[in-house]
Amino acid sequence: MQKNQLRKPLLMQRKTLSETDKLRMDQAIGQHLLAWCTDNAAALLGVYAPMRGEPDLHPAFSQLHAQGVRLALPTVVSDDAPLKFVEWIPGEAMQQDRLGVLIPAAQREEVFPHALVIPCVGFNTQHFRLGYGGGFYDRTVARVPRPATVGVAYAFSLVHFEAESFDVPMDCILTENGRFAAHEHG
Repeated sequence: MQKNQLRKPLLMQRKTLSETDKLRMDQAIGQHLLAWCTDNAAALLGVYAPMRGEPDLHPAFSQLHAQGVRLALPTVVSDDAPLKFVEWIPGEAMQQDRLGVLIPAAQREEVFPHALVIPCVGFNTQHFRLGYGGGFYDRTVARVPRPATVGVAYAFSLVHFEAESFDVPMDCILTENGRFAAHEHG
């Protein structure tokens, strides 16, 4: 299937999750993220404000912040530019950017995270991410030096699609079942 044909059913499947199942799955992904961060010692971590049913990892983000990890949220600068990251403190005042994504209300200087936690609409066995189609994260991770990339998704989001020339694979994918490894799924 083409990427644009895969998005709608995956987004619909996210919408059908019960609150209980979503909370359980989000907590599991958050625990796997905490373990990944411990193993990889990311001092400045790019995270995200969830939208459209993405895993809500705020409890894990807050715990990382309490442990001294600096956090940053992305904002869209323009349609054809990499994302800009600004430092974020859990609980601070937020506002929406031009695309409706929550960002810190306080103006801050741009920072360059060592690692990015990137929500996935879907993913394939080669760790390529299916996003919303804007290419913002692809342009962001194509920069040098390249940050480590951790895709987060629900396990049911594993789908088959061919990567395009501009797609950049994630270093790892975390689901509620743990770290995705291609050999576990054929």
